[in-house]
Amino acid sequence: MKVLIINGPNLNLLGRREPGIYGSQTMDAALDACHRIADIEYFQSNHEGALIDKLHQVGFSKDYAGIVLNAGAYTHTSLALADAIAAIELPVVEVHISNVHAREEIRHRSLISGVCRGVIAGFGLNSYRLGVEALICG
Repeated sequence: MKVLIINGPNLNLLGRREPGIYGSQTMDAALDACHRIADIEYFQSNHEGALIDKLHQVGFSKDYAGIVLNAGAYTHTSLALADAIAAIELPVVEVHISNVHAREEIRHRSLISGVCRGVIAGFGLNSYRLGVEALICG
């Protein structure tokens, strides 16, 4: 079974973007760790519609165990993304690299948490591996 990892806006800059918050490793390091436990497909976009299209494309497939989603700032703003997650059949695990609850107040509220199987936050790039494990093992 495959697991799809989806990253939203600005996560293409991991390793260079605000290393004090997001660390200095690139997404490749997280994907390497995830590939050790599952067959991984990866998708990243800075565009909300592209993220929704990908959820629709894969969300009814029997070839996937689920989706690990770091929606970035769309987590806190996108009702459309929440609706897309609610509409599909595959389970979605929301992940965040940083502990969003220890950051600005706007980041404390997630519009997608209620339609996700669970939430993992604050474990750096290990959040992705933990999300994959939750889908494969749980």
